[in-house]
Amino acid sequence: MTLIYSVVQWLIKKRIHQIELFKKYPHEVQQDVFKKLIHTARDTEWGKKYDYKRIQSIETFRQRVPINTYEDLKPTIDRLRKGEQNLLWPEEVKWYAKSSGTTAGKSKFIPMTESSIEECHYKGGKDMVSMYINLYPNSAVLDGRSLVMGGSGVVQEVSNASYYEGDLSAILMRNLPFWAQFRRTPSLEIALMDEWENKLELMAESTMDHDVRSMAGVPSWMLVLLKKILTKSDKTNFNEIWPNLEVFFHGGVKFDPYRKQYKSIIPKDDMVYFNTYNASEGFFGIQDQKDSDDLLLMLDYGIFYEFLPLKELEKENPKTVQLPDIETGVNYALIITTNAGLWRYLIGDTITFTSTNPYRIQITGRTKNFINVVGEELIIDNTDKAMSVACNKTGSVISEYTGAPIFDNNTIFHQYLVEFEKAPEDKDFFVETFDNALKSLNSDYEAKRYQNLVLKQPVLEQLPNGTFYKWMKKRDKLGGQNKVPRLSNDRKIVDEILEII
Repeated sequence: MTLIYSVVQWLIKKRIHQIELFKKYPHEVQQDVFKKLIHTARDTEWGKKYDYKRIQSIETFRQRVPINTYEDLKPTIDRLRKGEQNLLWPEEVKWYAKSSGTTAGKSKFIPMTESSIEECHYKGGKDMVSMYINLYPNSAVLDGRSLVMGGSGVVQEVSNASYYEGDLSAILMRNLPFWAQFRRTPSLEIALMDEWENKLELMAESTMDHDVRSMAGVPSWMLVLLKKILTKSDKTNFNEIWPNLEVFFHGGVKFDPYRKQYKSIIPKDDMVYFNTYNASEGFFGIQDQKDSDDLLLMLDYGIFYEFLPLKELEKENPKTVQLPDIETGVNYALIITTNAGLWRYLIGDTITFTSTNPYRIQITGRTKNFINVVGEELIIDNTDKAMSVACNKTGSVISEYTGAPIFDNNTIFHQYLVEFEKAPEDKDFFVETFDNALKSLNSDYEAKRYQNLVLKQPVLEQLPNGTFYKWMKKRDKLGGQNKVPRLSNDRKIVDEILEII
């Protein structure tokens, strides 16, 4: 083991040095990524359409190639899935990350190439561990197992072409090298099961007796599994089940609403919650500090970044900015160009920069998940933080929530459907605290709430435990990377959930 650890430590030091270089020269690294992407795709159908051979600058690229949503690229992706190749990227595409995101009910099929799997997703996974061990050099995380919560995947035969589709995590597990498979739990057979509830049972049974040192997954679904294990083990908390557990690598949703629940079942003062930003379209950010969960923007994964100020989003010719022109505290829609052939792709996430030296970000929400009926411009980051404030002041704990506007004659207010792990003794005080926190976080919301003239105080509907689970099950969205949408500007989701109760 000494030799293995020496090699691991050498690899970590080597990679940390490379990360320090792109932190020092971020603009040059992104310029190199851009040039490589354009050069590699010059002979594809897409490259010929936009004459990539003649593109010499980022400015020309921005003028010539439009910003694309999934719907814009879907006709080409559908052709790829039928077996055509060399359309968006010169590599053969045999893998598709199936994702509905949180903005649409229909599935999206995100193409994945060997380059995007190896140079982005796997590189991100290795960097995540490297950066964690670099911050915590006394870690023994590699001495035990890693509990990875993945989705399901099925092989689809289309005409004479065969391709694999499934949750991102399932695709990555299918392609893991043998040495990585050896360290993870549960078995691949269980991890890739399609039927969620049976899979949950088997995951609990097969992992509870292992020496789990780390966990990776979406906080909401990992919590469901942990509670299942706790019930089956008849133990009080996870200090008794996995005494060597030291880190949870989480992503997908904001962790703050779940923090109290995790601390209650993992009562370890030195437990580390390590933030990551990994989506079907790419691995974008990793926490690189002990005292902050801000995400270092990863600049050498074969992804070229652009950032669209939200005020530009609905314009006919929206103008993006590059890293040199970024301002901290501004909300941007993230636009990516990748080594899987996603060109100027509007991913649907919104971010804000907390630092420009180096470039660090926080995810603030989704371009289609917000409430803005009277100009309040409320985003998920606002409501997540306000919910945390209200929980802290009332001693309550939230499991899940979603919110939407409601119109009652001439009265407009926001309605929140909330499941509590521990409900507040005084619901009215919770709502008042939540409302005041929103006012302090969002000046537009505060202005619209002034003396109840435009927007009334929000209302809270406490849901029976398990309601969100039933709703997700009804939509066939259990497990994996599926998430409860936090905010909606219409009542479709809220009304669907209220129908269940």
